[in-house]
This record gives sequence, structure tokens and C-alpha cells, in this order.
Amino acid sequence: MLLEQALLTDVSGKPIQQHHKNFSTEWDEISDWSDRVYMPYRVCPVGQAIKPCASMHSSRIGELTLTRFAYGVAVSIDDFSPDAGNALLLTTVRGNARHWAQCSVTEDTAVGESFIADCSRVDYRIDLDPDHLQLNLTIPHAVLERMAQQWFGFVPDDRFWRYKCVLGGVGSSWLSLLEYTVRCVAEAPGHMAEGRMGAHLEHNLCVHLLQEWASRAGRAGLDLSSPMNRIAPRFVRAAEEFMSANAANLPTLAEVAGAVGTSVRSLSGAFSRFRGMTPGAFLREQRLQGAHRDLLATDPQSGTTVAVIASRWGYLNLGEFAGIYRRRFGELPSHTLHRRLR
Repeated sequence: MLLEQALLTDVSGKPIQQHHKNFSTEWDEISDWSDRVYMPYRVCPVGQAIKPCASMHSSRIGELTLTRFAYGVAVSIDDFSPDAGNALLLTTVRGNARHWAQCSVTEDTAVGESFIADCSRVDYRIDLDPDHLQLNLTIPHAVLERMAQQWFGFVPDDRFWRYKCVLGGVGSSWLSLLEYTVRCVAEAPGHMAEGRMGAHLEHNLCVHLLQEWASRAGRAGLDLSSPMNRIAPRFVRAAEEFMSANAANLPTLAEVAGAVGTSVRSLSGAFSRFRGMTPGAFLREQRLQGAHRDLLATDPQSGTTVAVIASRWGYLNLGEFAGIYRRRFGELPSHTLHRRLR
């Protein structure tokens, strides 16, 4: 496979110049390099062989970093620093890599398969066998957000970025793109960090990754076309906080907009686009939830009635309140209040 020789030589067979050591048997040297090209993390050798024999090659591609890396021993890696703000795309070139997709769920990547984990948003662990060789991409989260805005027209929220998955594989367009990238680096290794070629590759890699990632997230039930999976403007989140805190006072839409420094029109439009509902619908839900919490928390023998609690949340017509409440929670408010006695 072409990736086996990635970043080693240019098209003429000459070694591609590296601005760091290519090989090391010292953990401190390896850690210094990996902290710079990936991010700080914890690595522990596994088994009897604890002396590394690392192979380290890298190339900048715009704001991305492409690396060819092997520790030379079995290792377990976790505790990636979220403060670095990077996502990792790890492709298995040789050996076996076991990725922890969830707390107790692992996925092994075969040769030619990649695994994506946005370490700025989610915990990640990988176990590598002694024969491993990885071709990795370090991608700043800010770059992914920028590309998502350009490609999708919006920035997904953290439910997307926290989704970890396998992608690519032998015969896939993603693997072909990685091979194309490696060829480009071999043809012009000194022109990848800056200039049009690096920008071209950076754009293609990020857009293709986002497409593959979104496709797999969609199969897992995360629909990026839903407004609920997009990052809303700050004033929308501020409006939600204001309405949640003041729901019992029945603030008007103008009061909500004024509290967060925007217009009624902008607030309504943003709620429709990013929340799939009106501000009024959000406020009504907060009032119902508040009444529901109070009914659950009230001792039915305390003398506090449904009417008192309903009035507290702005419901003056008990019949109307009972109907709305039953449609939302599947029972009458009086049943919720007296649940402790059953």
C-alpha cells in the first residue's frame, strides 16, 4: 500500500527533509515531538517490551499536520488534552489499532481504515499492538468549524463533534484521497505548509472528512439537517436562559429580545432556524416543566393544590391547564400531585 512509504522520500527517491529527529528510543524525545504534532497525552507501554523504537515523520498541509508514526512497541494512549483544540484522524497502515468509541465499546481498524475523534470535544483512547504503523492527520477544530460553515451552511453542535467512528477502508474514496495527498507531498514536499497546493489539499481533506463523518453520524441517528444539531447564535442561548429563569413571570417576546440585545424579528427567525420552534413555544414548555417539577416536589398533604401551582406558572384557567398538561405528560396534574400517596 502506498501509505506504507508515506513521508519517507520524494518522487526522486530522496529523503523528505524533516525538522526533527526521525527515530528515537527515548520516551522524552518522542513525547516532545508528539506533543507538538498532535497534543499532550498519556502513553503507557503494554507488555514486556517497554523500550520504544519510534519512527516519526511529519508534513504540514496548510493548517493540518500529516504524520507517519510508530512507537515500535505496544502502547495504550489516552488523556488527550482538549485544550489543544485538535481532532485526530488515525489511519491504520500496519498492525492493529483498537479505538475506544464509548466507555466499553471498542472498534478495531483494519489496514486502510481510519478513525475520527475530536479530542477537543470528547475523551479518546487507542491501544496499538507492537507492529502498528499509523498515518495520522491532526486537524484544528476551528478549521473543521470553518469548513462546516462553508460546506453545510452551519456549524454542527457538540453532539456531532463528540461522535467517534470508523471511516474509509480499502477501495474507498477516502483512502484514495489519502493516497493522493501522500503523492502530492512526495512531488512537492516544500510547498505543502503554505501556498495553493497546501490549501487545496487542506480543503479537500476537511470537506471529504466532514461528508464521511456526517454520513456515519446520520446512520447512528444524528441528523445534521435538524436545526437542533446546529450551533445557535449566542443570543438564542441567552434568550433560553432568560426565559427558563423567568418563565413564571410570563415575559413578552419584546422583553426577551430586549434582555438579550436583539430585535423580535431576529430572535424569532433564529429560533425557527436553530431550534425548530418559536420563542413562545420554548417559553410555554418552560412553564409546563416548572409546573411539573412543582407538582412532583409538593407534598399532597401540605394543602397546596393544583390551582395554586398552576397560578404560580401563569395558568388561570384550570381546565385549559389540565388539558395542556395531560397532552404533554400523559396524566392529569392532580395525578402527578398525588403520586406520592400511591
